[in-house]
Amino acid sequence: MKSDLADILGALRDHPDNLANVSEHWSQGRSVYGGVAAALAVTAMRKEVAADRSLRSLMVSFVGPLQPGESAVRTRLLREGGNVTQTSAEIVQDGQVCLQTLAAYGKPREGLAIAVDHGFTADRPEPDTPLREQDPKRMPGFLKFYEGRWMEGGTPYSGDAKDTIRIWAAHRTDLSEFRDEAVVAVSDIPPPVLLNRFTDTRTPSSSLSWSLELVTPPERIDTRWFLLKFDIEWAADGYTQQSGTIFSEDGRLAALSRQTMVYFQPKTN
Repeated sequence: MKSDLADILGALRDHPDNLANVSEHWSQGRSVYGGVAAALAVTAMRKEVAADRSLRSLMVSFVGPLQPGESAVRTRLLREGGNVTQTSAEIVQDGQVCLQTLAAYGKPREGLAIAVDHGFTADRPEPDTPLREQDPKRMPGFLKFYEGRWMEGGTPYSGDAKDTIRIWAAHRTDLSEFRDEAVVAVSDIPPPVLLNRFTDTRTPSSSLSWSLELVTPPERIDTRWFLLKFDIEWAADGYTQQSGTIFSEDGRLAALSRQTMVYFQPKTN
């Protein structure tokens, strides 16, 4: 089974029935890494959309665990207007829906442009810095497919109670044929920021929903490196919300992220 992401996405793109096959090396806990699962849906939805329409927004619901192995992506063209196309997709495995997405693709138009300073910091690490090896006991295995460095904030279960984490990351494989998927997959790398407050690794967590707004059309981003800056917004009752900004290496704002996650804090005796 192939583990190179470009090969996985290429096989799905070329499959007439939208069948996908993901290696166990992309596992995160009980399921496939969410960024890759969302990228599968994006690959399948792109088949329904004209090339002149850029991915503008993506909404993802993580319905249930997607196991490594084979799954099917079912797509539906919801509406194709003069400027915007809206599509949906769901990933099905063993008869169960594991992930559901809605996406909007739009043509560029003349309009007012407003640039806001989101605090980009040009401190990218040297190439070939293995992201996972900085904390291999706490980092999920799929991070071996990424270069990068944890620049700010604590890693999960480090006991470093900060509200912000900042990570530089880059795909190790060439995803120049999959610009949408490159941004989507890298944008889900940050874990729940809340987890840095714990030291007990028996505090599992997972994403419930994820909204990603593509500010710069992915086809205009030709750098491998991305800066991911994520902040916790709230946490209560076993749920936590966080927002994030994703920058390309040259400082352009690539995407805005917002997630709702669930966590299970062990009971103390």
